[in-house]
Amino acid sequence: MSDTAPWVGTWTAAPAPGEGAAFSNHTLRMIPRVSIGGSVLRLRISNAYGTRPLAIGAARVGVRSTGPAVVVGSNRRVTFGGEPAATIAAGALIVSDPVRLEFAPLSDLAVSVHLPGDLPASFGITGRYARQTNYVSPPGDFAAEEVMPVGRLTDDWYFLCGVDVVAPPETGGVVAVGDSLTDANISTHDGHHSWPSQLARRLMARKSGRPMAVMNQGLGGNRILHDIRGDSGLRRFDRDVLAQPGVTHAVVMLGTNDLRNRPGKAEEEVTAPQMIAGLKQFAVRGQARRIKVIGGTLTPFENETFLPGAWNPRREAVRQEVNDWLRKGDAFDAIVDFDRALRDPDHPTSMLPIYDCGDHLHPSDLGYRTMGDAIDLSLFE
Repeated sequence: MSDTAPWVGTWTAAPAPGEGAAFSNHTLRMIPRVSIGGSVLRLRISNAYGTRPLAIGAARVGVRSTGPAVVVGSNRRVTFGGEPAATIAAGALIVSDPVRLEFAPLSDLAVSVHLPGDLPASFGITGRYARQTNYVSPPGDFAAEEVMPVGRLTDDWYFLCGVDVVAPPETGGVVAVGDSLTDANISTHDGHHSWPSQLARRLMARKSGRPMAVMNQGLGGNRILHDIRGDSGLRRFDRDVLAQPGVTHAVVMLGTNDLRNRPGKAEEEVTAPQMIAGLKQFAVRGQARRIKVIGGTLTPFENETFLPGAWNPRREAVRQEVNDWLRKGDAFDAIVDFDRALRDPDHPTSMLPIYDCGDHLHPSDLGYRTMGDAIDLSLFE
C-alpha cells in the first residue's frame, strides 16, 4: 500500500497516565467503536507515559461479536514493519502495518494486545477510563483466540490510542478535544453517549455532505493551562489534535476544570484573560495547519457535588466572561453554544434538571446527546 494512502482516524483515546494498573504476561482485548468504516485499517499503540520500552508480543484486530468474542474468521494478525512483535520506546508510539478488514461505520472492533513482560504500576502504564467494558485475560497470549478467556473486566483503555482507516480523499476528520464532559464521564457504560459519539451518528445519518470521521480526545480532568492526570490542553494539542491523521476540523471545549481548580492551588486560580489567551492559542495553532477550529462554550456547574465547593460566584463570573468572549469574538472559525443547550433558562448558572446526571457538573445521557445535537452539521462541509 502506498505511503500516501489517505488515512483518517476513525477512533482515538487520548493517552494519559494509568492509575494503579499493572500487567504481567496478560492479553488485553479492547472494544473501540469506530465512527466511519472501511476495508483497510491500522492501529496506533502508545507508550507515552512509560519509563522504559514496552514489548508487544502479538496483536490482532477483528470485528467484535459479543462480549470478548470476535466474529468468526475476522481476527486478523497485526504486524509492525512486517514483524508480529514490536518494542515501543519510552514516551513514543508505534503505528502498525495496514490490515485488511471489512468493518461497518459505528461498529465495534476487538483489538487484542499481548503484553509479555512484567509491567508493574511503576512502569508508567499509559491508560485512562473508557465508559466501555474491556477485557484482561489470565496470564498468556490469547490474542488469536476468537473467544478470549477473561481474567477480569476493566473500564479503561490501555496503550491503544488510535484506529485509522483508508478513506476516500474527500473524507474529513473532526477531533473533539475537551475534558470529562467530552469523554462523557458518569454516562451509562457501553452506551456510547458522549457528544462526539452523537455527532458521529448524526454525520453518518445525514443524506448528503462530506464524509466525516470523529475522534474523541476528551480527557477527564483536563485543563487549558495546567497539567492534571496527564498533560494540559495546550501541552497535548500537537499530539492529540494536530498529529491526528486526516484532521480537518477541531471542536475545543476546555476550561471548566481550570475554573474548578481541583488541586486548590492559589497559583492555579485562573482569570478570564488567562483562559482566553489559552483558547486563542488553540485557534491560532489549528488554523496554521488549515484546520477549522470551533470553540465550545462552558456549561454551568453551580453547586456541583462531584467536588463540593468548586463552584463559587467569582468562578461563575469568570465562566460568563469567557463564554461572552467566545460568543462575540472572532478567534475561532465558529462556536457551538453548549452552555445555551444545557442551561436552565430560568436559572442559567445551573443545568436544566433533565440534562443533569445529578452531580450538577456532568450531563445525563440525554444531556450529552443534546450537546451533540447542538452542533450545526453545516460546519463540516
